[in-house]
Amino acid sequence: MNTQTAPITTRQRLAQFSASLSKDNLILGTVLLLILAILGTFVIGPLFAMLQKSVLNADGEFVGLANFVTYFASPALWQSLQNTLTLGIIVTLCVGLLSFGYAFALTRSCMPLKGLFSILGSAPILAPSLLPAISLIYLFGNQGIAKDLLMGHSVYGPIGIAMGLIFWTFPHAVMILTTSLRTSDARLYEAAKALNTSSLKTFFIVTLPAAKYGLISTLIVVFTLVVCDFGVPKVIGGSYNVLATDIFKQVVGQQNFSMGAVTSVLLLLPALLAFVADRWVQKKQQGLFDSRSVAYVPTPSPVRDGLCFLFCATLSVMILAVIGMAVYGSLVTFWPWNLTLSLNNYNFEQFSTYGWEPYFNSLHLSGMVALLGTVVIFIGAYCIEKGRLFAPLRSLLQMLAILPMAVPGMVLGLGYIFFFNDQANPLTMLYGTMAILVINTVIHYYTVGHMTALTALKQLPAEVEAISASIKMPQYKVFFKVTVPVCLPAILDIAVYLFVNAMTTTSAIVFLYATDTLPASVSVLNMDDAGQTGPAAAMAVMILLTAAGVKLLQVGSHQLIERYTQAWRKR
Repeated sequence: MNTQTAPITTRQRLAQFSASLSKDNLILGTVLLLILAILGTFVIGPLFAMLQKSVLNADGEFVGLANFVTYFASPALWQSLQNTLTLGIIVTLCVGLLSFGYAFALTRSCMPLKGLFSILGSAPILAPSLLPAISLIYLFGNQGIAKDLLMGHSVYGPIGIAMGLIFWTFPHAVMILTTSLRTSDARLYEAAKALNTSSLKTFFIVTLPAAKYGLISTLIVVFTLVVCDFGVPKVIGGSYNVLATDIFKQVVGQQNFSMGAVTSVLLLLPALLAFVADRWVQKKQQGLFDSRSVAYVPTPSPVRDGLCFLFCATLSVMILAVIGMAVYGSLVTFWPWNLTLSLNNYNFEQFSTYGWEPYFNSLHLSGMVALLGTVVIFIGAYCIEKGRLFAPLRSLLQMLAILPMAVPGMVLGLGYIFFFNDQANPLTMLYGTMAILVINTVIHYYTVGHMTALTALKQLPAEVEAISASIKMPQYKVFFKVTVPVCLPAILDIAVYLFVNAMTTTSAIVFLYATDTLPASVSVLNMDDAGQTGPAAAMAVMILLTAAGVKLLQVGSHQLIERYTQAWRKR
């Protein structure tokens, strides 16, 4: 007998969908929508407001591309674009070569003091970009102790900017390349040795091809950091203008918000192109290390190890010289007339009406960013990686989580002015408060924390979620009892990353602070502008010491976490 299945009605489909919506899925859907609303409001909203402002005149009237025509018709503004790209290329090439050699020495040699060189190579990341600029003034400025080394050239301009940016971007490049070079298959080197291939040829046919995607990603990251940095060009750039300083001059100096928006759009383009290129590189990259691979362990080679040690020692001495000069300058009573060492420059009440308040504002800002940012980022990543339903929402959240990496801090900060300093916006109450600084900083550094959380969550066995579903354990209980304890090292890494960057950032918040929320990094900039180089150096050193102290606490905390929550990793 023939039987026909009755078609499922819309009401029945809704009933089936409602039945599938368990408590876990309702929580997941609510959290997804909440985080999507946060990212949509604080990423898309400001960017749209900035793009809208670029096609309006001072009276708010639509003028199309007239502002862009005016920009390119100005020789000075056009020169800034050329200067930015020139610096980007030069610094990227220099940092690429230096960081590759440093990372190679750390991973492919048996030189002594590797641990010390690893710490020194990452030290500049703990300092604001203003610190190397101030230190270079003490070293090579008009009254610098080593100005003769520049052979008559001025440090105020492209030379000083390039030197400061090389110092500041170097640790970012070393971290990426060290990861890329650390994972290699020893069988390839054994095959090259069996074929009597020289060490130099092995480098070009084995080492370099295996690390090419990491090297390309490094060059892209460094180029993006260089073209978007504001601190170094502002302090030591002199009359050598770049796009980041142009935005500051247009907005703060001339109150020309439309032209500032145009410059922001132009600054956004190279960052977006670099971001797209980096995404393409990561898609092309394939895993070269599998379960059958043998980890490469370098063997002693006196010549190679000696050259690597000499290379790393030279760069480490340069890093210490820059940091040490900033510390020394902060202790000199009045450079260069009174070289007596004292703590006078740390008595900030003598040099600024704000005194120590900016430093404590930064501690408050960094603490809030680390706490709130880590919670939002980790929960958002968990919803994407471990969610069981709402695939379209999870894909959209993943796209929005990656977007902040492509937005320079100056552009994001200016977008926040246009978006929140608008009486038609109900969120205008946030403008000028500590809350907007916290939100802006979390959004600015969201992507790196998000990728870190995803990496940690991917290490969790998928069976954990399947077993919890089979025994009908609520997913939120699994999250608190299993996921969070297992991922504690990554959570701590995210929190420290956010804290350190909140202490050192300048470009993203330079437009948004109020008199009672002035952060320490911006205070350094203001004191340097006022000619108070010593106090500016002292505040920069306080930022560096605070960031270094937090990193030391992280190391100690990691040991406790490894002991009490990571025993499952040991066989």
